[in-house]
Amino acid sequence: MSMQSVASPAHVITPPKARLLRHIPGDEGWPFIGRTLHILADPKGEVERMAAKYGPVYRSHVLGETSITALGPEANELVLFDQQKLFSSTYGWEIVLGRLFPRGLMLLDFDEHRLHRRALSVAFKSGPMKSYLSELDKGIAGRVAQWKKQPGPMLFYPAMKQLTLDLAATSFLGADIGPEVDEITRAFVDMVAAAVTPVRQPLPFTQMARGVKGRERIVAYFSEQIPIRRDKEGEDLFSQLCRATHEDGALLSTQDIVDHMSFLMMAAHDTLTSSLTSFIGELAANPEWQQRLREEVMGLGIDANDPSSLDNLEKMPLSEMAFKEAMRKKPPVPSIPRRAVRDFTFKGFAIPAGTLVGINPLYTHHMPDIWPEPEQFDPLRFTEEALRGRHRFAWVPFGGGAHMCLGLHFAYMQAKCFARHFLQNLSVSLEPGYTPDWQMWPIPKPRDGLRVTLSPV
Repeated sequence: MSMQSVASPAHVITPPKARLLRHIPGDEGWPFIGRTLHILADPKGEVERMAAKYGPVYRSHVLGETSITALGPEANELVLFDQQKLFSSTYGWEIVLGRLFPRGLMLLDFDEHRLHRRALSVAFKSGPMKSYLSELDKGIAGRVAQWKKQPGPMLFYPAMKQLTLDLAATSFLGADIGPEVDEITRAFVDMVAAAVTPVRQPLPFTQMARGVKGRERIVAYFSEQIPIRRDKEGEDLFSQLCRATHEDGALLSTQDIVDHMSFLMMAAHDTLTSSLTSFIGELAANPEWQQRLREEVMGLGIDANDPSSLDNLEKMPLSEMAFKEAMRKKPPVPSIPRRAVRDFTFKGFAIPAGTLVGINPLYTHHMPDIWPEPEQFDPLRFTEEALRGRHRFAWVPFGGGAHMCLGLHFAYMQAKCFARHFLQNLSVSLEPGYTPDWQMWPIPKPRDGLRVTLSPV
């Protein structure tokens, strides 16, 4: 099958007339700005209030458009599993990511998405993953050693952000990237910041203008490097993609590799920064769980200076459950947009083609009938026994269905590798009386950087 025959449709799917959505209960707020300020100020509270007043399917107006929100595991399954191919991810995410991360894997649909995902999956097989782990392990061990030499108070989020950026550069681009590494990582930082800036046009001196300039630098670098990487046998993710092929044996095009690399580095950097920060924040707030995980790490029987192996990480189930519980409380992607490509019905409501439809993992992850005492940190929610009695779309930090995060095993690997080195060397605590203040949208992060105190173990 040729790639031309499966390309995503070029026509624009237009939103329906407002009158076609008025039968759905809801509140569109003020003229023009709608309820955008409400969702920015308190995304979790806004959705909970709307759900309490209007039910699990409601109409709202955010970021310039009337949309429908559908809540709960059944809504997650409808939209993410998407057995009938009703929903476009391309036209859902385009307003946020289209300018800076065009045609990343999450922005492709249906057959085209399937073929690109299959081509990219070669970079996440066991051989390459072992190579990535080697680079991650060295980078994490070195950074934790630095922190151990300088214990005391620190802002954890910016430190974690720099570490994940450095790790993405080495494991994705290769340890020998050279003197351009600072320029390339700066370009990525500008692109990620621009993706969620309120000013959506690249006007002079705006974050979006810096993001567009960063995109130009990234495109130039990758385009120049692709023929070089194809002639080498590098094990980094970039080199893997340069040699990846479609089903017909054709190499991915230069533009495809540029787009996929840009998107994968953004996803690996920003969402992992959020998840690992919330993970450490929970361990700092729950010292009894911190100690249980430390005992699991010590039980591996490896010296603090020994490298991690995949076998080591597989023997850390409690650490994985704790990481999952941190992502339950603060999912790295708290809301997921899609656009309906055909008319459909859900919970008795007829919803026309073109409608922007959002689901909300943050809401689902705090539903008390699924998660008793949802604000409590309890990794035992993820034992095999607990999982058997729960809807399979009740926990969706990595999405689901065809668009399930391709790098989820990479995320678990990095999280457990980090937990192993961190807990074996450091203890983390919060100041008495301190409660971290988190911004939950568009990607969760602590507004004050998360003040913690590190102590050597």
